[in-house]
Amino acid sequence: MKYLIVVAHPDDEVLGVSASIWKWSHQGDEIDVAIMCTEAKARAFRPEDNELEEDMNGALKYVGVHHKFEATFPNIEMNTVPHLKLVQFIESAIRESEPDIVITHHPADTNNDHLMTSMACQEAVRLFQRRPEIKRVKELWYMEVPSCTEWAINSAMSLFRPNCYVEVGKEGVDAKIKALSMYRGVMRTYPHPRSVEYITGLAAMRGGQWGLQYAEAFEVVLRAY
Repeated sequence: MKYLIVVAHPDDEVLGVSASIWKWSHQGDEIDVAIMCTEAKARAFRPEDNELEEDMNGALKYVGVHHKFEATFPNIEMNTVPHLKLVQFIESAIRESEPDIVITHHPADTNNDHLMTSMACQEAVRLFQRRPEIKRVKELWYMEVPSCTEWAINSAMSLFRPNCYVEVGKEGVDAKIKALSMYRGVMRTYPHPRSVEYITGLAAMRGGQWGLQYAEAFEVVLRAY
C-alpha cells in the first residue's frame, strides 16, 4: 500500500499519524509526506532554520517516511494564498507519489492552515478526472491532530467522527512520542495535548473504542475501488 500524508506544518504528521506510519513502514508499505509550511515562521519556541530542518528530517526518517515534499507557504497565512496554488502543490505530490490513500487534516480543525490544507487536498485528489493518465487515489482520510482537532469549536462543519482505527500497539505509541520529542520546543507538560500522558491516553481511548489496545483514529471520507 502507498500512503501520502498531506499536512500544514512540520510535526503535524507526527501528531496525527506517526504511530501508523511506524507500523505501515515496518510492514513494507511506502509512506510519503507533503508539508505545506515547512518554515513554520510563526511557531512559538521555534528553533533556527537548520535546526528545524534537522528535527523534521530526523523524525520522518525515524518513523519510516520514504520521501518528503516541501513547500514554503506562509505560516498561519495560508488563507492569503490563492487556492489554486495550494491545490497545485498537492497535485504535484500526488503525481510523483502515486498514493493509494491520502491522509490530511480534518476541515473543522481550529488551525486555519489545517483548514486550508484540507480544502486544497479535497480538490487535489480529483486530479485523475482532469488527467486520465494520473493514478486514481482510492481513499481520502482525515486525521486528528492533538491541540487542534479536539477543540471542535467550528460547529458549522461536521466535527471529526472516526470510523477507522489503526492498531499501533504500545511500541507505536512510544515511537510517536520519540518522533515528536525530536522536534525541539514542541512537547509540553500534562495536561497539554502535546504531552506524553495525553498522547498515550488518546491512543488507549481510541483503541478502547474498537476493542484494540492502542490505536490512531481516522475518518474515511472517500473510498473508490
